[in-house]
Amino acid sequence: MFHKILIANRSEVAVRIIRACRELGVATLAVYSEADAEALHVKQADEAACLGPAEAALSYLNQARILEVAQQYGCDAIHPGYGFLAENAQFARRVQEAGIRFIGPAPDSMDRMGAKIPARATAEAAGAPVVPGFDAADASDTDYIKAAADIGYPVMVKASMGGGGKGMRIVHSETELQAALDGARREAEKAFGDATVFLEKYIVDPRHIEIQILADGHGNTLHLGERECSIQRRHQKIVEETPSTAVDPALRERMGADAVAIARAVGYEGAGTIEFIMDSTGNYYFLEMNTRLQVEHPVTEFVYGLDIVQWQIRIASGEELPFSQAEITPRGHSIECRICAEDAAQGFLPQVGNVRVLREPDGPGVRLDSMLYAGQRIGADYDPMLAKLIVHAEDRSAAIRRMGLALRDMGLLGVTSNLGILAEIVDHPAFAAGKTDTGFIARHYSDYRDPEPGIPEKLAAGLAALIKGSPVQRGDSANGKAADPFNAYGNWSNT
Repeated sequence: MFHKILIANRSEVAVRIIRACRELGVATLAVYSEADAEALHVKQADEAACLGPAEAALSYLNQARILEVAQQYGCDAIHPGYGFLAENAQFARRVQEAGIRFIGPAPDSMDRMGAKIPARATAEAAGAPVVPGFDAADASDTDYIKAAADIGYPVMVKASMGGGGKGMRIVHSETELQAALDGARREAEKAFGDATVFLEKYIVDPRHIEIQILADGHGNTLHLGERECSIQRRHQKIVEETPSTAVDPALRERMGADAVAIARAVGYEGAGTIEFIMDSTGNYYFLEMNTRLQVEHPVTEFVYGLDIVQWQIRIASGEELPFSQAEITPRGHSIECRICAEDAAQGFLPQVGNVRVLREPDGPGVRLDSMLYAGQRIGADYDPMLAKLIVHAEDRSAAIRRMGLALRDMGLLGVTSNLGILAEIVDHPAFAAGKTDTGFIARHYSDYRDPEPGIPEKLAAGLAALIKGSPVQRGDSANGKAADPFNAYGNWSNT
C-alpha cells in the first residue's frame, strides 16, 4: 500500500478521497489554489501545499507544479479525482516518469478512450453498438455539411476531448451547422486545449445509462451494474440513480458484457465508466468512456456494498480483485442529487455567497459528500457543485421518499442553491413513474420559479448569528418548540 497520496483536485471529491485514504491508513497531501486556502479538503488532509493563483491553468492544471510538490513532500502516488487532470494522458505519463504511481488507467488506455473519436472506433471493434456519426482528421466544413445531411437532422456536434457538456451543440438544420461547428471548436479549445469535433446522430430525449467498471492488473474485469443519469441541465447531470427503471436483468447483462468487452479491448485498469444512450424503444448505443472516477459513484457503492475509491487505490497498489462477477449482488435502490450553487429560476446561473448556516440531513441510508462548512466563502472560480446528497433504501419508492425528506431536512443559508428544484423533481409524478430522459428538465421546468425565495441577506446574516451553535428543531413556538427557520426547500422561511 502507498505511503502518501497527493490529491490533485479540490471540493467534495478531494474530501471523499481523504476519507478513503484514512480508512486505508494512507497519509494525504492536499493541494490548493490561493482561492481555496480555507477549503475543507485543505483542513482535513494530513498536509497541504499551495499550487498558485485561483486560475486553474496556474494551479490545478499546473502539471509541473503538482509534480514538484509531490516530490517535495515524498508522495508515492497521485489521485486525480475527476475533472482537471483526471483524464489527461500526458499528465499520467509525467507522473509515471517521475517514479510516482498514477491512480488510474495506463496512459495508452486513456489515449484510446479519453478522446471520443478513437473511443467510438474501439467500441465498434469490440462489438458494441455506436451512434451513427462522422469524423475524419482532414475533413472540411463542407464534408461535415454533407455528412450531416446523410446522417439526418437533428445531429450533435461534439468535442472529441473532455466532457461536462462543453463543446456540444445540437443542430436541427443545415443553416445552424456552421455556427455550431465554430462555437463547439472555440469552446473545446478553451476547455480542453483541443478543438477537434465530430458529428453524431442526435437521439431525441434519450435515457443516459452508464456501466461502472472495475479492472485490476491481474486480468480481472467486471461491471457493477448500471446508473441512470438522464435528468440533466446544460448536458450535465443533477440526479442519478441505480438501478434504472428501464433496464431489466437481461438488458443489464448485455450492456454489462459490452462494457467489459470495451474495457478489455484497451487493457483497462482501475475504475471507469462506459456510457450509453438509450432510445425510447430500448436500443442502446455507446457514447463514451470516462477513464476516471465518476461524480455519481456513491449510488453504486450503496447498492453493491463496495468502496470504489478504495478499490481504485488498492488496484493501483497492485491488489487483485477478490470477487468474481457472479459474486457481486445488488441490494436495494439508491438516488443521488447534486447540490449546486446556482439559481434554477435564472437558467441555473452559478451563484456566489458566504455559507452562514449549514444543516446537514442525517438518518439511516442518508449520506452527504460535501465541501461545505459554516463560514465558507463560495466563489465563482470553479464548478458550482457544492455537495452530493445520496440515499439508499430497500426499493425505489422508499428511496424517493427518503430523498425527499433529506432534501427538505438540509438547510443552506448564504448562497442560492438548487435544493428547491431537486426537491420538486423527486416529488414529480413523472419521476415516480420512472419517465426520465434527458429532456425532463426542459419539459417540466422550463419556467421554474422558486416557490419561496430566501429572505434578504442582512436579515439572514442576523438570524444566522442568533442561532449559531444552537440545534434547530422542527415544530413551532406554540407547542413549546423552537420554530424551524428553514422552509420546505432548505432556504430561509420568509415568515
